[in-house]
Amino acid sequence: MNKEPINNLIKSAIKAYHNAYAPYSKFSVGAAVLDENGSIYNGCNVENAAYPSGSCAEEQAIGNMIANGGKLIREIVIIGISDKLITPCGACRQRIREFSDKDTIIHIHHIEQGLQQSFKLDELLPYSFGPENL
Repeated sequence: MNKEPINNLIKSAIKAYHNAYAPYSKFSVGAAVLDENGSIYNGCNVENAAYPSGSCAEEQAIGNMIANGGKLIREIVIIGISDKLITPCGACRQRIREFSDKDTIIHIHHIEQGLQQSFKLDELLPYSFGPENL
């Protein structure tokens, strides 16, 4: 098994993590997406004093993918530091769902402890609502 794509995703997510802007929660998150063409896009959380105006790392990574022509998430790494798994919030699960298929893998990574767990989207968002529901 070629581990290069996951290692490159992790490196990209770590880079984004270190650029996160989280002065209020002190909870930095980085994410990196691998698209159907093998390109990698990253993002970090960006907080705002008006909390609802902030953005999630996954949101930014997916936006960067779309802005650069990617259409499908093959894998995504979400990285941070916590005693619990740093799984995507509900809104980001739906964002991931919009650009995924049944084979998309979500990797949860602790910046110091390494890979914690990997999921298929259906495990994180069972019975999801997607474009085919419309």
